Amino acid sequence: MKILGLSAFYHDSAAALIIDGEIVAAAQEERFTRRKHDAAFPSHAIKYCLETAGIGLDDVDHIAFYDKPLLKFERLLETYLAFAPRGFKSFSQAIPIWLREKLFLGDLLRKELQPLGTRKISADRVLFIEHHLSHAASAFYASPFEEAAVLTIDGVGEWATTTLAHGRGRDLQVIREIHFPHSVGLLYAAFTYYLGFKVNSGEYKLMGLAPYGEPKFAALIRQHLIDIKADGTFRLDMQYFDYCTGLTMTNNRFDALFGGPPRAAESPLTQHHMDLAASIQQVIEEVVVKLARSVAETTGLKNLCLAGGVALNCVANGKILRDGAFDGLWVQPAAGDAGGSLGAALAGYHFYKGQPRLQPADGVDHMKGALLGPSYSLHECEERLRAAGARFTVLDDDAILDACAQALAEGKAVGWFQGRMEFGPRALGGRSILGDPRSPAMQSALNLKIKYRESFRPFAPSVLCERAKDWFELEHESPYMLLVADVAPSRLRDLASTEAGLTGLDKLQANRSQIPAVTHVDNSARVQTVDAGTSPRYHALISRFEALTGCPVLVNTSFNVRGEPLVCTPEDAFRCFMGTELDVLFVENCVLMRDDQSPALRVRYSGDLAPD
Repeated sequence: MKILGLSAFYHDSAAALIIDGEIVAAAQEERFTRRKHDAAFPSHAIKYCLETAGIGLDDVDHIAFYDKPLLKFERLLETYLAFAPRGFKSFSQAIPIWLREKLFLGDLLRKELQPLGTRKISADRVLFIEHHLSHAASAFYASPFEEAAVLTIDGVGEWATTTLAHGRGRDLQVIREIHFPHSVGLLYAAFTYYLGFKVNSGEYKLMGLAPYGEPKFAALIRQHLIDIKADGTFRLDMQYFDYCTGLTMTNNRFDALFGGPPRAAESPLTQHHMDLAASIQQVIEEVVVKLARSVAETTGLKNLCLAGGVALNCVANGKILRDGAFDGLWVQPAAGDAGGSLGAALAGYHFYKGQPRLQPADGVDHMKGALLGPSYSLHECEERLRAAGARFTVLDDDAILDACAQALAEGKAVGWFQGRMEFGPRALGGRSILGDPRSPAMQSALNLKIKYRESFRPFAPSVLCERAKDWFELEHESPYMLLVADVAPSRLRDLASTEAGLTGLDKLQANRSQIPAVTHVDNSARVQTVDAGTSPRYHALISRFEALTGCPVLVNTSFNVRGEPLVCTPEDAFRCFMGTELDVLFVENCVLMRDDQSPALRVRYSGDLAPD
């Protein structure tokens, strides 16, 4: 049975294809259109999935959509009625779009899909899956667990903002929900907005900013904004928020509570902003950990799966793991709305069609390392690079690893384009920018000269799976870069004198470990453990780097610049290479040196970068 899953029309459109329970392909539409968080119908992603499987749309048994639009429209209407007459402007802008498009989503989907095949898209071929069931399915059915509790937390789906489910075999039952407008996802988004970052995009900036501050406002948040119960359930005081009726997340009462209007985008960050980030991060961690404990007590289960946008908060995930309520934790790498496409397909196959799960093998999940996007043969890469005007040499497999490891050991910033593209927001060694973590200057250089983004944002380490415990306080594998752990004490430096008096962004000046480029200011790191079975070439590269330097760790960040999606094609990689100060680019076995390229092909990103 073949099921195509779709997410679209809100943000992060994507498509995923499963055949007889196996995940064959998945990709976000943004990677093809080059529009970050593209919400359009994912026609390019669909074509990619079908081509990968060697089938046409006519061969697909069902198309599963990750939302139930009628339920969402019901929530929209009831919310506006509950708050009327406030919110008329927002209502008047939203309703025409709903009446024209979203309310009749089945018709719109069939209209968009029909040109991709000749077989009629009948109503019974299209399945609509509730939003949080899609998230839960993406987490449980793709996980390595035969039985597990499933916690999904995001902004809002139809009505639900948080759900608890129990998965066993092919069965998945939602047993508890928290409903809109009470949402920790929207609470976090409110602070994202208030601190001048882009909602549904800049939340990870908020998480990265938090360690520079102190949680001085956490008590104020608990007192006025959110009532957190012992079991982690919560209610928000809607007097401080505007997302139900207005066009912004917060209102004047929120501004008064925290001492002024929202920070203007791109304006300087102050200690006040950093303290606010630390405060909301602490509150979110409290909610998530209490919910996890409650889930463990309610279900008696020892494994937990997570999905939904809040599951991308890897600091909170690390706190769940260390809290000890669960023995096993698995987080869907595409935890946000893009992953809803995969969850819809899996729910359609197992939940609605009653098909059995593929048996997990020795704790290995079904995501294939999240390497589910396009790949290109060496011949294709050579042809595409030549057509783009690139100058390169081609090396054999062994030489390419030696050349890259040597470049990294010399302190060069490297573009690494290998194999299949990642599904989800993290680069995991398929489309990555790499660097030497031992360099105190690497973090700043990558942020300012390569990524063209804020200096405070941290980078993640990729570490050989078998060497992770020597470098990080991490007892579990973290293949998807979704757990934060402390750097091992034996790798830290004594900063008692050098860090004294440093506050805010000045903390970046401290050389705090043997791998300073990936050690955040609180001595933590967002760790990716690299397994030879899932990522053989990337594992081999890190092994070569260790042989040269004694360090089994690399800096790994996504291959893109600020405001652009992860690169997808060899041409995308070459353009990014020519628009940044990357020193070397490796595209499969092709090696491109900066000095060899034509100056006429340089790309100027300055001034053209969209906020992210």
